[in-house]
Amino acid sequence: MHTDAFEILGSPRPQPGFRLYTCEHASNRVPRPFRPRPADRRLLAMHWGYDIGAANVTRFLVRHDPGSQGILSCFSRLVIDPNRDPRDPTAILHACDEGSPTFNRHVDLAQRVARFHAPFHAALSSAIEAAPRALVSIHSFTPVFRGNARAVEAGVLFDAHDDVALRLVDTLRAEGFVTEPNEPYSGKAGLIYSAARHGNAAACPYLEIELRQDLVATARSARAVAARVHRAIQAAGI
Repeated sequence: MHTDAFEILGSPRPQPGFRLYTCEHASNRVPRPFRPRPADRRLLAMHWGYDIGAANVTRFLVRHDPGSQGILSCFSRLVIDPNRDPRDPTAILHACDEGSPTFNRHVDLAQRVARFHAPFHAALSSAIEAAPRALVSIHSFTPVFRGNARAVEAGVLFDAHDDVALRLVDTLRAEGFVTEPNEPYSGKAGLIYSAARHGNAAACPYLEIELRQDLVATARSARAVAARVHRAIQAAGI
């Protein structure tokens, strides 16, 4: 299923106990009537526009995991960020390090919530009703941020279910990833809005996996990383 706001992959009617994968920053698409200018397209091609490689990793995880389901966004995080509460001032960025999106100069927040943010989360709410065993949100991060190189290759973000998250840290390390808990961002600082919102609603374990973009930038590398991540998820009993 594919709409203006989300795409659903995998089992159309998953059985209880399936894994639900989400990718909140899957796309850098800016739908009409917005008209990105050349400077905007530069931003959209960067991490500001989407999480490079995350969509491919999510797609391959769903393929590796029969019976699972994946829900991907179909709009750029610069239009509105589905991993932020709409009331958060960073839900729509008016400026970032590399520039200012021209299509965010005059924003109708209610309209963007209604067209993009709300339908995406409605799809997640519907999927959660099928009782997944866990919700795993897939993201990626830049190798260098504001001049600082990041040695970590994979992070597990969480604000609850610490035992589950730390088991995954261990199994990702066993797969050869340089992995740290709550890096390069912390779930305990409120930075996993989507996973927390829906995981808490379903009372199921939830977490976010962050992968360094240089490891997943191509379809081939994303496929290889997804296979290792899937083995780690299984080994952690998630």
